[in-house]
Amino acid sequence: MTLKIIQTMSIKIIKKGIADSLQNAGHYGHQHLGIQVGGYMDFLSAQLANKIVGNSLNQTVYEIHFPASHFEFEETIFISITGANFIPVLNEKSIPMHEKILVNKGDVLQFLQPIQGRIAYLAFSTAVNSNQVPTTLIEEVEQLIFNTSPIRFIPGPAWNDLDPASIQQLLSANFYTTLQSNRMGFQLEGPAIHTINQKSYLSAGVTRGTMQLLPNGQIIILMADHQTVGGYPNLGQIILVDLPRLAQMVHQTPIQFRLSNLSTAHEQYQFIQTQFSS
Repeated sequence: MTLKIIQTMSIKIIKKGIADSLQNAGHYGHQHLGIQVGGYMDFLSAQLANKIVGNSLNQTVYEIHFPASHFEFEETIFISITGANFIPVLNEKSIPMHEKILVNKGDVLQFLQPIQGRIAYLAFSTAVNSNQVPTTLIEEVEQLIFNTSPIRFIPGPAWNDLDPASIQQLLSANFYTTLQSNRMGFQLEGPAIHTINQKSYLSAGVTRGTMQLLPNGQIIILMADHQTVGGYPNLGQIILVDLPRLAQMVHQTPIQFRLSNLSTAHEQYQFIQTQFSS
């Protein structure tokens, strides 16, 4: 299969990965029609990959899961790889991440094994000249997506329906990522969470990062390919800058939660976007 990235570039996929796909920043404005937004799971790593090769931040990139695709380049272009470390090799020689790399026609890119993280991003460009990406930005992104701080969330409509013991559990206990985690949602495993009274909830709009309470008392966090409406209790909303970290968590990663607020969510997002703009 030959993959057309833009009109002047093509890459042949000589072995397709299990869950790899082309992704951009998502398609907003159609959720009222039942059309999901989609887009990057880890927008910070995707934007970083684009910035390194001189693309606009929201350019289409290849989102890579392991086992990963193998690529053969059909012309000379530049690439960069960010996010999860799957040990990238070009023509069977190790290449660095977070750098702009020249690849020639006939070169083959493969990924050997997962070392850190869950999702890698591959950006492409023909641009010869691009500004050097500050090391501080690379370090900032790496710190945001690979750390053990609690995941921050803003309480949702059903938060006050939880019994006190469940609130305490949610804010102190460890929850774990499970194999039931994909682009639609991450189902967690932990102490059962309960509402004070059994009640029905009207279906309402949801988005990536929405924390829903399943009938079995477990939590699912909606991700990029989430449905547009949901009827499970909405416990809260993960703040945007913490979603890439969640997206990079592999099976059985422990998670703790911490309350946050809308002001902090906006400030944190605006801060990192300012770093990308500088």
